[in-house]
Amino acid sequence: MMHPDANPDDRQIPAEESPLEEDRQEEWAQDEPVELPIDGTLDLHTFRPAEIKTLIPDYLEQCLERKITQVRIIHGKGSGSLRRSVHAILQRQATVRSFRLADESAGSWGATLVTLQEVERP
Repeated sequence: MMHPDANPDDRQIPAEESPLEEDRQEEWAQDEPVELPIDGTLDLHTFRPAEIKTLIPDYLEQCLERKITQVRIIHGKGSGSLRRSVHAILQRQATVRSFRLADESAGSWGATLVTLQEVERP
C-alpha cells in the first residue's frame, strides 16, 4: 500500500510484474549452456543470482581437479548482496581453506580471493 502523500508515478513495480523482468526471464530460458573456462577466475556478472549456489561449488571442484588452488571470484561492488551470498557459500565448502576480499590490483571489494585445499573423500 502506498503512503497517502506518495506520488503514484514513484511506485515500484514488483519484479514479477515488470515487463523487463519477463523479457530477461525469457532470454535466460532460451540461453544455451555455455562452456566456462576453468582458469581460476570466475566472473559472476553473466550469471543469475539463483545460479551461484551450484555454480561456485562446481567451479571450485573443477579448479581443484586442474590443480588450481588460488581462485578469484568477481561479484562486483554493488550493494554487497551478491558478495555476502558468495561468502556464505564459500564458508560451507570443505575445499575452501580461506577467502578474503581482493586488494586494489585484483578488484578491491568487488572480488574475493579464495585459497582451496584438497579434501580426502570417504
